[in-house]
Amino acid sequence: MTISPCADPAVPLLRMQGVSKRFDNVVALAGVALDVRRGEVHAICGENGAGKSTLMKILSGVYAPDEGEIRIDGTPVSIAGLQKAQALGIVMIHQELNLVPHLSVAENIWLGREPRRGWFVDRERQRDGARACLQRLGVDIDPDAEVSTLSIAQQQMVEIAKALSMQARLLIMDEPTSSLGEADAARMLRVVQDLKREGVGILYISHRLDELDHIVDRVTVLRDGQYIATLDWAATSIPEIVGLMVGRELNQQFPPPTRQPGQEVVLKVSGLRRDGVFGPVDFELRRGEILGFAGLVGAGRTEVARALFGADPVDAGRVELAGQGVSLRSPRDAIAAGIAYVSEDRKAHGLAVKMSVAHNITLANLGAVSSRLGFIDATRERETAEHYIQRLGIRTPSPAQVARLLSGGNQQKIVIAKWLFRQARVILFDEPTRGIDVGARYAIYQLMDELAASGIGVIMISSDLPEIMGLTDRVAVFRQGRLAAMLETRHCSQQHIMHHASVGPAEASAPPAAALSIPS
Repeated sequence: MTISPCADPAVPLLRMQGVSKRFDNVVALAGVALDVRRGEVHAICGENGAGKSTLMKILSGVYAPDEGEIRIDGTPVSIAGLQKAQALGIVMIHQELNLVPHLSVAENIWLGREPRRGWFVDRERQRDGARACLQRLGVDIDPDAEVSTLSIAQQQMVEIAKALSMQARLLIMDEPTSSLGEADAARMLRVVQDLKREGVGILYISHRLDELDHIVDRVTVLRDGQYIATLDWAATSIPEIVGLMVGRELNQQFPPPTRQPGQEVVLKVSGLRRDGVFGPVDFELRRGEILGFAGLVGAGRTEVARALFGADPVDAGRVELAGQGVSLRSPRDAIAAGIAYVSEDRKAHGLAVKMSVAHNITLANLGAVSSRLGFIDATRERETAEHYIQRLGIRTPSPAQVARLLSGGNQQKIVIAKWLFRQARVILFDEPTRGIDVGARYAIYQLMDELAASGIGVIMISSDLPEIMGLTDRVAVFRQGRLAAMLETRHCSQQHIMHHASVGPAEASAPPAAALSIPS
């Protein structure tokens, strides 16, 4: 059923009333209300597990509500499946992009809805239609380009172009800037403003509350599956919203540090280089400090971290742990040496999402919970998991709970618990709070401070400059694959960091570093 747009401006584009959803004995939503006007950006805020994703999946046809009513332009509707939602003009752009890498931009935009000429796909119409949608967004992307060759920011634009090709009237955007640097995020927000002016209603989910200030008209807060409030953005404040989200006043964004950085070097990197990607890179990580890696997207931060974890090969360089050279040909070598890596994509590279909390915590150190014959001791594994669940405050019904059913913040804690059980000496955090709500972020920050205070070397890669400023002791600023500056955080500003990250070319190429040291 296609509904003609309503001419009465008093009738909202969307109205949801009394929406409830249960999964077995767990109440995910209880009587939630929401309305969205045409040409409005409406934020949905709440901690992980508050019900935001469940509500959006009901609206986009993934789930059917157990109770409640949904109206589009004042007409009651039943949204039974994604195609029904799209027919109503409701399109959701997920945080994990839904593109086929080996297909072209045009093929992705029209996937499943290809224009036809008889029995065949009309490639010219497909290409022209894709180009028109991209031009509407003001982006210069070749419709024939393979999606795998595009940056994350460009892929986000392709997702939005796909939504426009479906004539979206209500666009749901889930963490659209979480993988973007400052410049790309700013461009994304300009696109949102343009869509708003065209009359598109936008439901916007983001844990980066500061960016909402520039685009949002109203905000609805959910907590524990219940509707809390809907507020005009101009009449509220971020502290008030956070208070409604967590059910308590949160006075500080970052915890006061308990660590006391010393001069002892736990990790020394000399002349590390991967031809055409980064380097040479030289830096030291001191005992008891949190070292930040800052820079624009593509500056080489993650590439250096992956090399230190043995995930990517290097062409030259030397790595020392506590003064001893180590060989890092693979992640197995890095783990054995005591180096851990918490990926920004924890579901793909940090967790076995279909396994239990207990299995995930012990996965990197199975020998410690196994018998002499090599069989896992279930009692020892459960006791180990319970210890780290309590130590890190992981909210789970039991150690046997499947990891994918927990919130993002709790999943992140499971990954950290895994490396603590492995007794890591250095932990590399890549965008550690991506997709994590403000309350859970604070807990992660506290945990990182405690890790550094215990003597573990901590490196944090973050595109969030306030996060870098609020948590680190020093900042390594990367530009074009080189280390552009090493700054004391307390003596610099966000402007200093951005200056080093973006102004001028990287240093001239240095002489080739010595061959990679492979200690016996």
